[in-house]
Amino acid sequence: MIHVNENEKSFHLTNGKLSYLFRVMEETNILEHLYYGKAIQTMSSYDYLIEREVRPSNNLYEGNHTTSLEHVRQESPVYGTTDFRYPAVEIQYDDGDYLSHFDYVGYEVQKGKQKIKGLPMTFSDEESAETLIIQMKDQYSELELYLLYTIFENQSVLVRSSKMINNGTNTLSIERLMSMSIDFPENEFDFIHLYGAWARETHVERKPLIRGVQQISSTRGASSHVHNPFMALPRPSSTEQQGEVFGFHFVYSGNFLGQVEVDSYDVTRVMMGINPYQFSWKLNPQEEFQTPEVVMVYSDQGINGMSQTYHSFYLDHLVHPRWARNSRPILINNWEATYFNFTEDKIMEIVEEAKQLGIDLFVLDDGWFGKRNDDSSSLGDWTVDEAKLPNGMKGLIQKIHEKGLKFGLWFEPEMISKGTSLFNEHPEWLTGHPNKNISHGRNQFVLDFSRKEVVEAIFQQMDAILEGNKIDYVKWDMNRYISEAYSNNLSSNQQGEVFHRYILGVYELYEKLLEKYPDLLIESCAGGGGRFDPALLYYAPQTWASDDTDAVERLKIQYGASMVYPLSSIGAHVSAVPNHQVGRKTSLKMRGDVALFGTFGYELDPTELTNDEKTEIKQQILFVKEYQELIFNGDFYRLFSPFEENETAWMVVSKDKKEALVGHYRVLAGPNPPYKRLKLQGLLENSAYTVNDEKQIRYGSDLMNVGLILGGNFIGRANDYWAQEKEGDFSSRIYYLKSKEN
Repeated sequence: MIHVNENEKSFHLTNGKLSYLFRVMEETNILEHLYYGKAIQTMSSYDYLIEREVRPSNNLYEGNHTTSLEHVRQESPVYGTTDFRYPAVEIQYDDGDYLSHFDYVGYEVQKGKQKIKGLPMTFSDEESAETLIIQMKDQYSELELYLLYTIFENQSVLVRSSKMINNGTNTLSIERLMSMSIDFPENEFDFIHLYGAWARETHVERKPLIRGVQQISSTRGASSHVHNPFMALPRPSSTEQQGEVFGFHFVYSGNFLGQVEVDSYDVTRVMMGINPYQFSWKLNPQEEFQTPEVVMVYSDQGINGMSQTYHSFYLDHLVHPRWARNSRPILINNWEATYFNFTEDKIMEIVEEAKQLGIDLFVLDDGWFGKRNDDSSSLGDWTVDEAKLPNGMKGLIQKIHEKGLKFGLWFEPEMISKGTSLFNEHPEWLTGHPNKNISHGRNQFVLDFSRKEVVEAIFQQMDAILEGNKIDYVKWDMNRYISEAYSNNLSSNQQGEVFHRYILGVYELYEKLLEKYPDLLIESCAGGGGRFDPALLYYAPQTWASDDTDAVERLKIQYGASMVYPLSSIGAHVSAVPNHQVGRKTSLKMRGDVALFGTFGYELDPTELTNDEKTEIKQQILFVKEYQELIFNGDFYRLFSPFEENETAWMVVSKDKKEALVGHYRVLAGPNPPYKRLKLQGLLENSAYTVNDEKQIRYGSDLMNVGLILGGNFIGRANDYWAQEKEGDFSSRIYYLKSKEN
């Protein structure tokens, strides 16, 4: 898949789906980008792709008027030396300057891909991927820069990262090291990203590119509710199902930058990596710095084609095989049922009802430890509150297991409350300057996870609870951002390392837990979707997408998350009404039909349900268990957008295209509505399908071009039309399609 022309020093990565081309420039010895897009033929020479005219500019070499780096599309640009655009690499030297020039030295091709020490990463066996490693050397120091490119068989995916090694005797400072940078030769793109806030995460926005710089980013110590670390560049004419789209997704959970810069010559520079804002890394002699990965996806089948590629790629190459394509237990979480106010007797009442409903897993949320009766205490004191659980954790778990349910437990390991023994014994373990104000969020403070002793201390506390207690699931929460990034453990000139070292500590704790408990199912959470990123999918195969469980709001949240995340990673639960976040009352049916297309569960008190509601929930659970494999492993299609219409629709089609599940949702009812049809996707054109086991046969071509008829036929039944019960607001329908050949 990696073709190297030794004579002209060109590199062509191609797998029949995409091509990625660059070469080493003569004279300057830097890497010039040539092409990225739909696969093209491998040629003996790519000279025909070079564009180099004389333009008014600064030129790198005296007397040579075609060496302006401002007019060269590059792979790893630096600032200065004639390129005035934002760089991918920025080093501060001993003299205080930032002038670099990295020359091409050589390359290496490896089967499979390397493991990245200390970072989550995509993985592959040796037969399914190839990695190109480009070695570059700084003219002004002993720094070496390695650019890593991995291309995968049968996937329109390229994974990129960078590594810096200091082979000299002086400590140098990395001020910026992007994981990837690419220069497109034109600016004919729109810009798609996922934005939001607490309780309204992953909202989709699409706008035309502008000249100048536009970016998504986080400076909060987490990937954040505000921006998911994802952006895409579709052609202006591209739709969900047609046209070119270029996707970029950062495998990282901390501060990030995704930036698009359009220059005065219509060149579009795209880069993604650790946010350089308040970042500075001291690279000591003989040390190296590795950046996280960016997953680049090319689609010539629209935005939905990009999404399907991300979904299948993450299930095959990021999520642990133990969970990637396997069913998950249907859980019930006691948080919205009891909040902090529970007893062992109350928990067992919930468990008893959950067993009768067919639920698999009970999750004990916040409030089980220390003296945690509200959110102002006890974080960092991970010992059981025997006033609430007089038989201890072991006794409660034994009772729950005897009922036939699995057991899960909530932790917020990165945080600490004032008044705990950990706080009193180690005030230096707080993140923040000891002589300046340290803000609180949710009445809590952030532990300094850049310190290995802090990670080890929290691991020991968690391990004391997990060991011997047969805990099947952990909900790992994180409810506040880092606003004062300072570590008492680092020198004054290393404070720019705090954010990155912190998230490395988070990854280290995940590694330690899963090394000892490899079968532990972890769901990541950060006040909902405040740290929903592909890096955590490496450790935790599902993420609590939002604290907002309202079915209407969830349409937008889950629709947006599906841009890049497989349905099996999107935590989606049915909660009580009026909804605790927005006060809206939606039907139990709609709540279940929305949550169906995610990792399913409940956030309510089953002891307060009516008999009719219990019967309906039993049916929901049976339905989920019957079709969860289809939902988790099928191809997902978005049909109607909640950001554009009063209706939302999506569907999942099995890999053999013989089964499909369609969800259609209407938010508000309207008077005298027009007729509407729902055109499906991904079916076999010549295959006959039944819809909801009705006798009427519909062919794939019919369903995709005519669509499901959402209105009714009341010829000769006018009285029936006027007598029917109106669906009203917040209605939903699920359609199951089955091929007659199946």
